[in-house]
Amino acid sequence: MRFPDYPFLSHFFDRPAGKLHYLDQGEGPPVVMLHGNPNWSFYYRRLMARLMPTHRCLVPDHLGCGLSDKPGLKDYPFTLAERVKDINDWLDFLKLDRPVSLVMHDWGGMIGCAVAVARPEMIDRLVVLNTGAFPLPKSKPVPWQLRLARTPVLGSILVKGFGAFSEGAVRSCVTRTKMRPEVARAYCAPYDSWANRVAVHEFVRDIPLKPGDRSWETVSGTADRLEILTDKPMLIGWGDQDFVFDHHFLAEWKGRFPKARVLQYPECGHYILEDAPEELLDEICQFLT
Repeated sequence: MRFPDYPFLSHFFDRPAGKLHYLDQGEGPPVVMLHGNPNWSFYYRRLMARLMPTHRCLVPDHLGCGLSDKPGLKDYPFTLAERVKDINDWLDFLKLDRPVSLVMHDWGGMIGCAVAVARPEMIDRLVVLNTGAFPLPKSKPVPWQLRLARTPVLGSILVKGFGAFSEGAVRSCVTRTKMRPEVARAYCAPYDSWANRVAVHEFVRDIPLKPGDRSWETVSGTADRLEILTDKPMLIGWGDQDFVFDHHFLAEWKGRFPKARVLQYPECGHYILEDAPEELLDEICQFLT
């Protein structure tokens, strides 16, 4: 399938559970862009096009997502710790000779910040887009959509059987600009069957809500060390209509990184790069340049 505005060359990095797909185009200071769920490298297509003349753009698809292989539950643990290991090993494989800037959205923030606190000397700048890198704020209730997707049996049927999470995202995650049909199809294309939606469901199941949850230690450990990144320049781009990463999460980011430049878009939703591309792409490019 051909995807709109996605004319990039594919590369692959071998993992024990399959091949991890990534994009590597442009020359200059490296920028690593990490996507979330239910998403893939397609999300960053326009930012890549803008940055490629001046930067080396490195954009992976997490295993089970996008154009990466889709391992089953017996082949891959689908935990946050394993996602972090994938990215760390991939960065080592690339043998970069200069610090990278991180652009992070949704689960990409948790994965990217876990990498960043472990090797802060490798990080130049941080771009935060509707994401988190700490446990659910105490003031934030768990959205009913996530509770439903995590429900045993029913959650599997809805997410893996009917694609409700992927299909729902292209409708509810843009609130200012209706997504074009061909773009919505591109977002959902990698997740077209029960087997290909395993990662989508496992990302939801892996959200740690309390001590003892399988990824709680990774999340809380990262949160405890975020302060070592406070000297890094940070740009926060935020869609205020996001029903998951809302003002509770934004307040946490502001409290932890008081020097960050914050751009809020009151009418925009979770897919902020789809809702506010004209304004936000300019800001990100200026910040990284």
